[in-house]
Amino acid sequence: MRRLLRKRPALGMALLSGVSTAVGIVIVLAIDWFPVQASTAAPQIDTLWDVLMIASVPVFVLVMAVALYSVFAFRAEPGDLSDGEPIHGNTRLEVIWVTIPFIMVSALAVYGWVVLEDIEAKQTDPLIVNVNGQQFAWRFDYPEEGKVKSTQLVLPKDRDVEFRVKTDDVLHDFWVPQFRLKTDAVPGLTTKVLLKPSRIGEYDVVCAELCGLGHSTMRAAVRVVTPEDFDAWIAKEQKSETDGGAAAAGGDEAAAGKQLFTETGCNACHTLADAESSSAIGPGLDELSANAEKFGKQDKQSPEEYVKASIEDPGAFLVPNFNDGVMPADYAKQLSPEELDTLVKYLLSVSGEEKP
Repeated sequence: MRRLLRKRPALGMALLSGVSTAVGIVIVLAIDWFPVQASTAAPQIDTLWDVLMIASVPVFVLVMAVALYSVFAFRAEPGDLSDGEPIHGNTRLEVIWVTIPFIMVSALAVYGWVVLEDIEAKQTDPLIVNVNGQQFAWRFDYPEEGKVKSTQLVLPKDRDVEFRVKTDDVLHDFWVPQFRLKTDAVPGLTTKVLLKPSRIGEYDVVCAELCGLGHSTMRAAVRVVTPEDFDAWIAKEQKSETDGGAAAAGGDEAAAGKQLFTETGCNACHTLADAESSSAIGPGLDELSANAEKFGKQDKQSPEEYVKASIEDPGAFLVPNFNDGVMPADYAKQLSPEELDTLVKYLLSVSGEEKP
């Protein structure tokens, strides 16, 4: 091979590039880049990714081969400080290296457009899900299912879903890796994404846009269930709107409160031993009972009234050393009055307990 590179460098480079390209393509196709496929769009997107990898490997190998060959073949001898020979260009070569990449990129762009058109094709009678992002939680409501609101995303298998995504504060990004598709949540805009869940299971909504201190904790549970289980869940959630979530938690009001604390994203900002949360973005809640007693007296409020007011209007009273504007001010809209009462009772019941 060394002799071939010396005598016929172009042929030698071509052979080495061909072998390297074949090995590279095998490697990139062997790597499991993505999690399990859970939507009908996932196979098409994974195939598009593989095509892009196959097209990228030979280009990368060719560029690196020419670069490395040039470094070694045309390197200056030690002590040689003279100028190199003048080069005036090669029109044929320039036309080739512009035309071939143009054709490749155009073909890939057309293929990507065809896949996108197929994925985003308008469907009849999709399930509408409104998605709201806020620092640092997701919430979902189903306007055509009795205006059910939830902090977990539950979807029926094999039914088209249209997500209408918006944000209450900063830029977020709605992404379920197993579905492959994602979209930005942009202040002042409503973005849409269409998909059809195809695999029963439990996944996560992930915020894929840096949105603040609690960004890494901005996740929500996703469950893909059978249509029958989805209908049963909708019925249970409709009942939970009136009992504070106790029915969904098996009748246990404390468990319902803990579930609300976790699913509404409170655990992303507050420390609470009972919920196994340790974030320090907001005030710690392990001593909430004592603090509610102390601070509530200033406005002649009971501990329950103080905690409820702090949730509904977090800027009304600020715990020392914490800033205004960090905690969302719309929990009164997110939670029904019964759910808010359940959350308040839970926080006061578990705060002040001895830590294990």
